[in-house]
Amino acid sequence: MKPVKLSFWGIAIVLTGLCLAAEPPFSVPYEFLVLRALLINYSGIIAIGMMSVAMILAVRPVFFEPFLGGLDKMYRLHKWLGIGALLMASTHWLLTQAPQWLVGLGLMARPARHGAPAPGEGVQQFFQSQRGLAEGIGEWAFYATALLIVLALLKRFPYRHFFKTHRLLAVAYLFLVFHSVVLMKFSYWREAVGPVLAGLLMAGSAAALGILCSRVGQSRRAVAVIDEISRHQDIHVLEVAILLKGRWRGHQAGQFAFVTFDAQEGPHPFTITSVWNGDGRLRFAIKALGDYTQTLPATLKVGDPVKVEGPYGQFNFIGNKPRQIWIAGGIGITPFVARMKKLARQPDGKIVDLFYSTARADDEIISRLRRDAQAAKVTLHVLKGGDTPLTVERITRVVPKWQSSDIWFCGPSGFGHDLRRDFRARRLPAEDFHQELFELR
Repeated sequence: MKPVKLSFWGIAIVLTGLCLAAEPPFSVPYEFLVLRALLINYSGIIAIGMMSVAMILAVRPVFFEPFLGGLDKMYRLHKWLGIGALLMASTHWLLTQAPQWLVGLGLMARPARHGAPAPGEGVQQFFQSQRGLAEGIGEWAFYATALLIVLALLKRFPYRHFFKTHRLLAVAYLFLVFHSVVLMKFSYWREAVGPVLAGLLMAGSAAALGILCSRVGQSRRAVAVIDEISRHQDIHVLEVAILLKGRWRGHQAGQFAFVTFDAQEGPHPFTITSVWNGDGRLRFAIKALGDYTQTLPATLKVGDPVKVEGPYGQFNFIGNKPRQIWIAGGIGITPFVARMKKLARQPDGKIVDLFYSTARADDEIISRLRRDAQAAKVTLHVLKGGDTPLTVERITRVVPKWQSSDIWFCGPSGFGHDLRRDFRARRLPAEDFHQELFELR
C-alpha cells in the first residue's frame, strides 16, 4: 500500500505547493474575507485536482499498474482521492456559505458590497460574464457528486445500481470542470498551477467522456461463450470455463479479468485460474459472496454469451528471494492454482510453501490442489475449519527459513491485515508482503 499512500499525499502536496506559489498566504492582508477567498481558491483547486486524477484512474490505465502494484491498488487510490475530493469540496462549499450564515446569526456584519470587477479582455471578460452560471452549476454539481460518492462508499448499496449510478459522476465532473475554469482566480492561469491544472482537467474530461461513451477497457475486451460449468455446492463455489471468440492478449498466473455475464449487472472482477495456452479457453472460480454471485449457479448455462475485459493485476509472484510463502484464505486460492499450473510447466527454482485456510473443505478441490502442488513441487499445507487458526507463529514454525522468503497473500482483507501486521512485527520488510485486494469499491 506504500505506493498508494505516496501517490495520494504526493498529489495533495504538489497541488498545495502550486497554490502557495501562485498566492503565498503572507502576501495578503490577514482579514477574514481575504483569507476566506484564499482558502476558497485553494480548496477548490485541491478538490478538482484530486477528482481529475480519480477520473483518469477510473478508465483503468494499465501503464500505472507496475508503479501502484496492480489495478486493485489503483482502485484503492481512486477511492481515497474521491473521499479527499469530497472533503475538500465540502470545505469549499462551507467557505462560500459561511458569511451569510454568520450574518444570519448576528455574528458578523454584512460585508460592504464592492462594485463590479474591472472589465477584463478577451477570455477574462468571457469568464466574468459566466460567473453566475458557473456558481449555480457548481453548487448543484457538488450536491450530486456528494450523493454519488456517498452511495459508492455504502457497501450495502447493490453493485448493479452502483455500476450505473457511479457513471453519473462523469457528468457531474464535467460540470465541475466548467465551474473551476470560469471561477478560478484568473491570475492563477499565468502561474505554474494554471497549466498543471489545465492538463489534469483535459485528461479528466477525456476520461469522463470515455466513461460516458462506454469506452473503458475497449482495447482489452473480448467476447466469449460459456463452455463448461462445475458446481461445488458444499463450499458455494462455481467453476466456469469460457471459450473466447475474439482476440486475447494472453495473461500471467495471478491476474484477473472483468467478466460480464449480465449486461444489467455489469462487469465483476474474477481471478483467472487457468494458464494461457493460446487455445482461447479461460477458467474462473466464483465464490457465492453476494446477492449476484449467489444467483449465478441458477442462471448460467453452457452456450451463454460472455464479455471479458483484461487481463489486469500485478499479483505476479516476481521476487528476489529464494523462497516464497503463499497464503490463501477461501476463494483466495485461485491465483495460486494458476501459478502452480504454470510452475508445473516452467519451474522457477524457488522453494514454495502454500498454506490454504478454508472454513469448508471440498474433497474434490483438495485432491486437485494436492495434484497441482505435487506437479509444481509446492509444499501444500491445508487447514480446515476445525483446525487451529493460521497465524504467523504457526507459519514461521512450519517454515523455519521464512526470513529468506517473500510472502504472497490472497484472501479476506481482515485476515491479510493481521498477517501483515504480525509479519512486520517480526521485521519482515513491507515490500516483501504482497497482497491481492478483494475490494474494488
